[in-house]
Amino acid sequence: MKYITITEPAVIYLNELLEKQNSPGMGVRIFVEKPGTPYAECCMAYAAAGEEKADDVYQECEGFRAWIDAASIIFLEDAVIDYAKDRLGGQLTFRAPKAKIPRVGENATVEERIYHLLQAEVNPSLAGHGGSVTLVELVDDGTTAVLQFGGGCQGCSAVDTTLKQGVEKTLLDNIPELKSVIDTTDHSQRENAYYQ
Repeated sequence: MKYITITEPAVIYLNELLEKQNSPGMGVRIFVEKPGTPYAECCMAYAAAGEEKADDVYQECEGFRAWIDAASIIFLEDAVIDYAKDRLGGQLTFRAPKAKIPRVGENATVEERIYHLLQAEVNPSLAGHGGSVTLVELVDDGTTAVLQFGGGCQGCSAVDTTLKQGVEKTLLDNIPELKSVIDTTDHSQRENAYYQ
């Protein structure tokens, strides 16, 4: 089955790279780090025969093997790996438009659900003021979300209202495991604040 589109120029380029490794059975492993978050990064690494993980999904490619991390598959929908020659030699590109989109299923962790709510509900409303909020970490055994505001929300005089009546309420109403939300933003920096 074909999970990722690897264009013909990319196949040719990858075959050349793999041949230079001089290791029979060498393939590639494809995965997404921090999937479903604003920090998602699509990755490809060499994978010698036997280095694939037990739940990796196999995709046959012309001349080489590709293993895809099973948990990354939903984030790699519509992904395209391409290669384009340029005056400096060429560049391999990896485009995965759904890598940063949060996916929340019934087994989603508290962190995944927070990312989803922040990206799907909170940040779109903050974007109107040029602001955003991100999850820094979970503390107190996962019951406290530590957040950081950015853009127009950093140093904004209305940030306490935004936190208590907007962000905190949204998170606590939707994630029963959460008991509190903490803002660790340095609000003394006010140059981009929406309200001074």
